[in-house]
This record gives sequence, structure tokens and C-alpha cells, in this order.
Amino acid sequence: MPLRSCLIVCLAAPLLLAQPALAKENDAAAAKEPSVTQSAARSRQKACGAEWRALSVADKAAKGPKWPQYYSKCVKRLKEQKA
Repeated sequence: MPLRSCLIVCLAAPLLLAQPALAKENDAAAAKEPSVTQSAARSRQKACGAEWRALSVADKAAKGPKWPQYYSKCVKRLKEQKA
């Protein structure tokens, strides 16, 4: 039995020692601020989503049958407005 316990401890020790390092990497990745382009893309997505939700069923049919098509047109329009 002591040999088995020693084997378990010896195999588990590297995993236990690596956990704090992995946690620091995950915290750094989670705290990273989005870039300017990522922030702009996110704001365009939110604006287009709000517009889409505000449309009636008839308007949605006229503007494009599905969200991906509408979103593509909306993003192009917003980018042109900014430029």
C-alpha cells in the first residue's frame, strides 16, 4: 500500500504545482481589454441587433428574410456612415 500512495502523490504533484500558473494565465486573458476594432465591431453588432428587434415582421421580410443578411447590410451601412 505505501508504494501505491507514493505513486499517486508523485503523479499528482506536478498537476497541483501547475494550477497556480494556469490560473494566472486565465486571469490575465479574462482581464484583457478589447481592442479598438473589437469595441467598434461590438457596438455595431449591438446597434444592428437593436434595429432588428425594433422591426416588425413585415419590415423584416422587406429588409431581408434572416438576421445574417440584415446584419451584413447593417454593418456595411454603419461603416459607410462613420467614414
